[in-house]
Amino acid sequence: MTMNEQSLDRLDARTKNREARRVILSSYLGSTIEYYDFLLYASASALVFPKVFFAQLDPLAGTIAAYGTFAAGYIARPLGGAIFGHFGDRLGRKRMLILSMLIMGVASTLIGLIPPKEVIGSAGAIVLVLLRVMQGIAVGGEWGGAALMALEHSTHGKRGFAASFTNAGAPTGAALGTFILGMFAALPEAQFLAWGWRIPFLLSVLLLVIGLVIRSKVSESPIFAAAVAKDEAEGTTKKKVPIVEVLRRPRALIYTMLSGGAGFALQVFLATFAVGYAVEHGAPRQSVLYVFALASLLQVAFVVAMGRVSDHFGRRPVMLVGLVAFIALIYPMFGWLASRNILLIFLALTIGLLCHALIYGPLAAFVSERFGTTARYTGASLGYQFATLLGAGFTPGILASIYAASQRDTAPVVLYLAAMSVVSAIFILLTKESKDHDLHTYEH
Repeated sequence: MTMNEQSLDRLDARTKNREARRVILSSYLGSTIEYYDFLLYASASALVFPKVFFAQLDPLAGTIAAYGTFAAGYIARPLGGAIFGHFGDRLGRKRMLILSMLIMGVASTLIGLIPPKEVIGSAGAIVLVLLRVMQGIAVGGEWGGAALMALEHSTHGKRGFAASFTNAGAPTGAALGTFILGMFAALPEAQFLAWGWRIPFLLSVLLLVIGLVIRSKVSESPIFAAAVAKDEAEGTTKKKVPIVEVLRRPRALIYTMLSGGAGFALQVFLATFAVGYAVEHGAPRQSVLYVFALASLLQVAFVVAMGRVSDHFGRRPVMLVGLVAFIALIYPMFGWLASRNILLIFLALTIGLLCHALIYGPLAAFVSERFGTTARYTGASLGYQFATLLGAGFTPGILASIYAASQRDTAPVVLYLAAMSVVSAIFILLTKESKDHDLHTYEH
């Protein structure tokens, strides 16, 4: 090899690394914006919607009803994963990311514009559910594309680290949404419920513009582009249907769904039930929102760190440690949440989110590495989104219901969350380690 060829190789490597960093940043920022919208709804469903759209119900019944609308988004996520996954595997990752962000931004902005119950009556709740479904479809398509763009641009041995930035966008978005909602929660309750809660949703239109600019500047996945070029070179004219490829061998889909379920149950437990439980026991609403936002910011570093750790030790061991730690700590966490001591509440939320980071950091790579390139967007999206439906979609409503049925006893809540963690741990143990898979040749 001549000196000029060596220089070109080094230049090409630098170019690839620079583009990889740009894509990872884009995935992180785009995911932050998407999850700002999606998880802002989680906090609002605990603190706002029961009083705004379900005020005619008993307070606990109103909360359960609001959590029902929250679940609608999770029910729609697998549909979004299937739709966007199909076209992402056919047309490319980048186009689907831009479209998913557009849908999410529009839906979230419209939530902030829903007229109050006094103006349109029960129709407000119906519109809320429809817009929540739009959010679910959008985030169902967003995650797979963002995770794959980061994963497929990265080098071998750094995939867990790269893909973890997509998942790090979730706590960042949660922190941003919770912090902004907390600012307006300082208003007198009548003003907060009349208009204050709407402002964080209306700000989505500004985030949408930023996100679309960022997404438009990244390049297509090189692994996907190579697969397309290979098909063209071989004269392959008949393309496989991605969802048929995934469903023909459903084991990977089922195992990823059950392996990831408990991680999402923990995530949504902290964002909804734990926040509401602390407020119910006398902690100031705004203070609880602020400490949750701060704990979520700390979790960003935890998620990325655990993604990197999984590159060394494997996805499975790191995730299992998180599940075991959560089972061990869930019961004492309730005591801290009920203490009315903001420092203890902060400690409970931080420890809970650290346990979640152990699961969530490696999860993007854990799921995505189980599918071949021509069906990876579809398979990863469906596996991940079915896990969110199983673990998060119904969890707030279930927890609120069993908590009410047991006369506000936390023991059934603890048992439910621990049982979900055991199920996920079993299916993680049943999977093969994936950190050394060759993504160019791997077919699940």
